[in-house]
Amino acid sequence: MSRTILDVHILQTVPPSNLNRDDTGSPKSAVYGGVRRSRVSSQAWKRATRTAFRNLLDPGELGVRTRKVAEALAERIIAQDETLSDQREKVLAFAAETVVVATGTKVEAPKRKSNAAKEAAKNGEEGPEPAPESSYLLFLSARQLDALAGLAVEGLRSGEQAKEFFKNKERKARAKALANSSHSVDIALFGRMVADTTDINVDAAAQVAHAIGVHAVETESDYFTAVDDRNASDESGAGMIGTVDFNSSTLYRYAAVDVDRLYDNLGAGSKDGSPATEPVRRAVEAFLEGFITSLPTGKINTFGNHTLPDAVVVKLRTSRPISFAGAFEAPVVAKGTGGHVEEACAALASYVPGVESAYGAEKDTSTWVVRVGSATDALAGLGTEVTLAQLVESVGAAVGDRLGGV
Repeated sequence: MSRTILDVHILQTVPPSNLNRDDTGSPKSAVYGGVRRSRVSSQAWKRATRTAFRNLLDPGELGVRTRKVAEALAERIIAQDETLSDQREKVLAFAAETVVVATGTKVEAPKRKSNAAKEAAKNGEEGPEPAPESSYLLFLSARQLDALAGLAVEGLRSGEQAKEFFKNKERKARAKALANSSHSVDIALFGRMVADTTDINVDAAAQVAHAIGVHAVETESDYFTAVDDRNASDESGAGMIGTVDFNSSTLYRYAAVDVDRLYDNLGAGSKDGSPATEPVRRAVEAFLEGFITSLPTGKINTFGNHTLPDAVVVKLRTSRPISFAGAFEAPVVAKGTGGHVEEACAALASYVPGVESAYGAEKDTSTWVVRVGSATDALAGLGTEVTLAQLVESVGAAVGDRLGGV
């Protein structure tokens, strides 16, 4: 059966930086091809991509991942019925029960906050009761929260207590259905796991690999001092000293999107009567631009390492995802004038045709290339050369055409 798979391959040079650190504060790394490489976890780049969506998509197309889901739902309940604004505790309680019924997740005020409130009360300090929180992060779309808020408003207007209102089987079923429909773009792409109610889990349409350096790397340490601005002229020495670890690397980044699964996750069509493929096209375009241009923000104020990729190769396939990490199993070694980009591009340009030819993967595959500078010349022959804007538009149109017969 023919599939629609989007592969994104990126070469990006990052100067001294600490994009993604481990529990010791050192940049993450991995051994590959027998040498230590720099590494940026997939989770870090997924987060950066989701953050980039805020500037690419309407808030209504996105979700929120939080333990404070009862508060988020309560805000929407009051937005739908402002007469409930002076009934905070009642609204929060109804919101919490709605989340419990919809997701099966335990929702209650954290013990530490409850204990702190009790201690404050003993000391005569009055304040609102702490808001209930879910036992782990819940990922719900804006549309799901709005729909659940509507159900909660119905319950609050009925005059029934929350538990009594949801004893009705039809209402329980509605709550679960509302939490499992109208998925946001980020949920459809990156998935959702609800441990207590697995039937509302969402399988991710996107897979993001850990970014790895194409060459061997060593972690370095920067020793720094800070001067106290109020030191007198006769006071010498630093007010603070410390060290921060960093490295510098040319990274190979890879992601794949199962467009068919994305289509299923998002559902066909939209309310304005646009084509059935429109939500998927918008999601693919946002993912492409967001993933390509985003950057994890670890120690960004310290290093200011705001780079964009040296080269991007995007392939739209009909079979299965293919990573080209194997092109860098033998670590790239800088030659001539130095630098790793030129040798990395040469390694990638040599590896890709061999893999695709050996496995027949070039059949019905469209390829686009975005590149900067003469060091990336070796990649020119891999596909149609475009700018980022042209890439996003072309891939979006191609996805729409591929799914046109769905």
